[in-house]
Amino acid sequence: MNDRPLSVDCPPPGSLHSVPGLAALLTAYHLCTEAEKGVPVADASGLPDRYRLETEAPDRAFADATVLVARDGGAAVGCVVVTGPVGGAAEIKRLWTDPAARGRGVASALLGAALEEARRAGARTVRLSVWRWRTGAVALYERLGFTAVPSWDDRTDLVCMERPA
Repeated sequence: MNDRPLSVDCPPPGSLHSVPGLAALLTAYHLCTEAEKGVPVADASGLPDRYRLETEAPDRAFADATVLVARDGGAAVGCVVVTGPVGGAAEIKRLWTDPAARGRGVASALLGAALEEARRAGARTVRLSVWRWRTGAVALYERLGFTAVPSWDDRTDLVCMERPA
């Protein structure tokens, strides 16, 4: 990162497809996840349909959510998705920081903005799921007050967490 300040913004609805670097961040997230699950694919074309949709048509994939983008100057270096509250709970998904920008507060800035977005939308609780092997992410979530709860997802190795909004 350079000496320009890190910023987090919310691209206007319908503009996600034109956010420079967003598709690359989402693709990197999904490629890394598939590799960690033991089913590596070479590029976005090999992703399962629902994940490929996020990389190719983010406006459609996230039509009912808010996408936040962290920028170092103008370059996108991280992203996170926040769903609108359902039953009082918002969900954080797809938190990803470009590996070259890690260790510089990008994920913390994105999570802070995501929590503020959830509160603004009226959520009482914020929840997320994370693969157990992403120990750095689990530690970050715990530092921000998230605690493990009984799973709402039957996938093995997925840790479900939540905290008050």
